[in-house]
Amino acid sequence: MTGKSFITEVEPSVPAKDGKPSIGPAYRSIFAKDGFPAPTPGLDSCWDIFRLSVEKYPNNPMLGRREIVNGQPGKYLWMTYKEAYDIVVKVGNSMRSCGIEQGGRCGIYGANSAEWIMSMEACNAHGLFCVPLYDTLGAGAIEFIICHAEVELAFVEEKKISELLKTFPGAAKYLRTIVSFGKVTSQQKEEFEKFGVAIYSWDEFLSLGENKHFDLPVTKKTDICTIMYTSGTTGDPKGVMISNNSIVTLIAGVKRLLESVNEALTVNDVYLSYLPLAHIFDRVIEECFINHGAAIGFWRGDVKLLVEDIAELKPTIFCAVPRVLERIHSGLQQKISAGGFIKRALFNLAYSLKLSGMRKGRKHTEAAPLFDKIVFSKVKQGLGGKVRVILSGAAPLASHIDEYLRVVSCSYVLQGYGLTETCAGTFVTIPDELSQLGSVGPPVPNVDARLESVPEMGYDALSSTPRGEVCVRGDTLFSGYFKREDLTKEVFIDGWFHTGDIGEWQADGSLKIVDRKKNIFKLSQGEYVAVENLENIYGLVTDIESIWIYGNSFESSLVAIINPSQRAVEQWAEQNGISGDFNSLCENPKVKEYFIGELARIAKEKKLKGFEYVRAVHLDPVPFDIERDLITPTFKKKRPQLLKHYQSVIDNMYKK
Repeated sequence: MTGKSFITEVEPSVPAKDGKPSIGPAYRSIFAKDGFPAPTPGLDSCWDIFRLSVEKYPNNPMLGRREIVNGQPGKYLWMTYKEAYDIVVKVGNSMRSCGIEQGGRCGIYGANSAEWIMSMEACNAHGLFCVPLYDTLGAGAIEFIICHAEVELAFVEEKKISELLKTFPGAAKYLRTIVSFGKVTSQQKEEFEKFGVAIYSWDEFLSLGENKHFDLPVTKKTDICTIMYTSGTTGDPKGVMISNNSIVTLIAGVKRLLESVNEALTVNDVYLSYLPLAHIFDRVIEECFINHGAAIGFWRGDVKLLVEDIAELKPTIFCAVPRVLERIHSGLQQKISAGGFIKRALFNLAYSLKLSGMRKGRKHTEAAPLFDKIVFSKVKQGLGGKVRVILSGAAPLASHIDEYLRVVSCSYVLQGYGLTETCAGTFVTIPDELSQLGSVGPPVPNVDARLESVPEMGYDALSSTPRGEVCVRGDTLFSGYFKREDLTKEVFIDGWFHTGDIGEWQADGSLKIVDRKKNIFKLSQGEYVAVENLENIYGLVTDIESIWIYGNSFESSLVAIINPSQRAVEQWAEQNGISGDFNSLCENPKVKEYFIGELARIAKEKKLKGFEYVRAVHLDPVPFDIERDLITPTFKKKRPQLLKHYQSVIDNMYKK
């Protein structure tokens, strides 16, 4: 690698031998060239993160929610670190009085809230595994998680109690106690009592541990802190076991990175908690804030009101998935278009001059300070006026949106990459490095990363443009899949975790994700889609002979190319008074609508999630064939070739 580089080599490459693929050099962040940063002495567990901050910053605001007066939202009301700690102690004593001992599993089901965090901290204090139960997995998956993780006690948002009830009687094998974050009706108590399960309101539960004291167990760094179940792969969700050590190591790396680019977190930072705490991305960000005695304010749970919550809270760090940033981008574009010729011209002039300055290597604060003041400050005010870092994760952010926000938001815009298995942050772009657009940046300063060749896909880790499967090593990695040693062995080889993503090193040491080794991809809202599984389900529509489903991380929905049954199409057309030969019928919008309806019917029948619905179709009268190199001799779909062949058709479907 030549020129400016943000990585340093720590191990040489390994050529292919004995049937094993070649492996590229191992690299680490330039900010860790003298060794990885060690966690703060005495900071050995997630409980220590909270406990030490309570000692250091007892009166700092910790958890905030909007006051509702006469149905109208008001200011944020805050609970201090010490006030939160006092409730956490009560929650812990109440859990222990229900007979839950160290190593027990506690579920948490619901939107982000102060109670969510306090329940999690009580689990941390008593050495219990916190098991988030995530909404979009549906009742079937929640029942699976409760039984697979053997969850004994579940905290649940008041409005989710009815959803939790759907997991019974199956969940009754393990789940003995339920705690509502709000109230409980007498009818709900009766319904759960039928299964021998006790359900308490939040206040009732806190009183259970009154006048009782339980010593905190001795915990180790290697102890499991949380089991996070990942959605979206084929088969059942996998329980990713994350240790205390993974999280405290990650915090040390994030601290080193932010200090190295002069953007260290402080007690004055404010974070808006709206991304699901049940996902690793938000969980570790909030741990970083707690570690610094900073403030966390919760949204009201409605995406349409998110901008209002931002304006009131005035966060300093804003984390988002690309879907949210896409909405912000399109909202800004609409406002500028509606602003009249002069305003639009001024904005465009300011934009091009500032971008030109940034491309010449100037910092975003120095590229066009006058335009920041008279033009772009209004955009900054739309995000509360105090945001200094926007961090995008969970799926790739389109380069044009990344660039646009870097110019207009008066903030650093960073794009990160990580998995639940790598404890979130693994790669992240560096502030003010415009060349890293379209990449996920270099490794964070607590992991080593390398690429492994994938010969069957034509990816060579030792070529002049190194490409291969992204492999990661370091203490932030997970401790294995719960009760699935077989799957753990598949992905952990010689201490390296194999992500399944295909990466390409850039000249400056940043990484670009270019492909996926298996046929699983993310949509722009961060949800995984197991495409072969969906094709099997949609293939149940009898009028379809073959279907290829496509989606990517820059789009929020799926599209499909269908080889329809000629007999079925002609029969349906005749019944509905539509004339034409088979080729023209395949072009007919009404025929396409019929197939979209059939796909929706089967999706509803099979209880697919909203993002798994196909939103547009193209009907090809010519079957996928070997002649066009679209299938193998054994009729397996050649996905890269299908994409190449139908690229213009797909582009048109997304445009419409």
